[in-house]
Amino acid sequence: MDLLANLATGFAVAGTPLNLLYAFVGCLLGTLIGVLPGIGPVATIAMLLPATYALPPESALIMLAGIYYGAQYGGSTTAILVNLPGESSSVVTTLDGYQMARQGRAGPALAAAGLGSFFAGCVGTLLLAGFAAPLSEMAFAFGPAEYCALMVVGLIGAVVLASGSLLKAIAMIIVGLLLGLVGTDVNSGMTRFGMDLPELSDGIGFVAVAMGLFGYAEIITNLAKNETDREVFTAKVQGLLPTREDFRQMMPAVLRGTALGSVLGVLPGGGAVLASFAAYTLEKKIKLKAGEVPLGQGNIRGVASPESANNAGAQTSFIPLLTLGIPPNAVMALMVGAMTIHNIQPGPQVMTVNPELFWGLIVSMWIGNLMLIILNLPMIGVWIKLLTVPYHYMFPAIVLFCAIGVYTTNNATFDIGLVAFFGLAGYVFTKLGCEPAPLLLGFILGPMMEEYLKRALKLARGDWSVFITRPLSAALLAIGVLLLVLVLLPAIKSKRQEAFVED
Repeated sequence: MDLLANLATGFAVAGTPLNLLYAFVGCLLGTLIGVLPGIGPVATIAMLLPATYALPPESALIMLAGIYYGAQYGGSTTAILVNLPGESSSVVTTLDGYQMARQGRAGPALAAAGLGSFFAGCVGTLLLAGFAAPLSEMAFAFGPAEYCALMVVGLIGAVVLASGSLLKAIAMIIVGLLLGLVGTDVNSGMTRFGMDLPELSDGIGFVAVAMGLFGYAEIITNLAKNETDREVFTAKVQGLLPTREDFRQMMPAVLRGTALGSVLGVLPGGGAVLASFAAYTLEKKIKLKAGEVPLGQGNIRGVASPESANNAGAQTSFIPLLTLGIPPNAVMALMVGAMTIHNIQPGPQVMTVNPELFWGLIVSMWIGNLMLIILNLPMIGVWIKLLTVPYHYMFPAIVLFCAIGVYTTNNATFDIGLVAFFGLAGYVFTKLGCEPAPLLLGFILGPMMEEYLKRALKLARGDWSVFITRPLSAALLAIGVLLLVLVLLPAIKSKRQEAFVED
């Protein structure tokens, strides 16, 4: 009964004309940035953070959340039609989606992605509504030691779950932690690693790091590619409705992807990218039926399962943010920034102190998923037209808006220089095969972990055994060690990148 009353509160908040408008704007922007290669949800949300100052907190978070899960829908369109993932979680969709487009079956591929995403998004939101309250209650048992241990697990998760080399993922985490140390130490009042620059006394701005690594770096990478190599299947999108056989293959794959994405979205360092990767790997393990096309050659399961998984993962990644105040991925880290702007402390108290915001955000996700189906399938022709716009016309606008967004955060030209620096750094990381997401997570979680570590040691009078004598803290650290051991096993180590290999 409490749940129904809470959902009624949520509908009353999310159903206002203003919040419906911002939910629509968020979904529209999410689809747009998902379709257009060159700027992802991290850079977009980072760019729009200053614009949320003037908005009510409910409207701001509803819009930013819409951008995140909307990008999961939009990313599949580019992946299928251009073989270019508009969003990182759509990388594996290119493997079978693009092959289906080449075979003249772009319509069923887009429908499978859209319908799978809708079902998974609804299930993910249901899970969020059902588990949020009990998890928030459990979160009150967490002390500084437990929070510190949880963040250690988050950082290990980011290493384990990153694609590519383990050593490179660890290196990126360490770089992120070091960047998080820049600024004034709370205890001593001394400036650390400030290089005698007064602009760095408050630390490096999160928006500058996020926008440089993900916005500008992506632009430089795309400019380095030859546009004439892009093959856009605009003329071949006919009949969106999948055949009966397609539905027969799709439905179990959608259910598997949804279940897997719902679990992995909650994990620190996980989210939509990991979910889509894992779902595709699972589909590869399932035995092919008689006459079924192998995965990688245009199998509809290779589209339906990852797309369901990344949407379920996107929705359930809000669970650790709203219940524990811990961002599991880079986008959720930005959501922490948005909440802080509006003087809202992320964590279990959100549900009790701001129930309208909490339940309004959850209900808005249902409404947003319905809007996205309408935006994506009937309007597919509009998005295809956008794909034919030459990139050299688009990127100056993206650069300009990013520069305006970062400048308005602190009204400082120094921040624009930082964005440019991190943009070049992000491009270098891409060339070296280093994933920037672990860096961003380390940058966010590092200072928080340091704070909780100091607090735990002060309460324990410098006794380090507090982390293993407290049961919850010890259990979390044991999970971290287990994750590291598992990933170092040869069988698992060899499978980490399997899904990303184009046969």
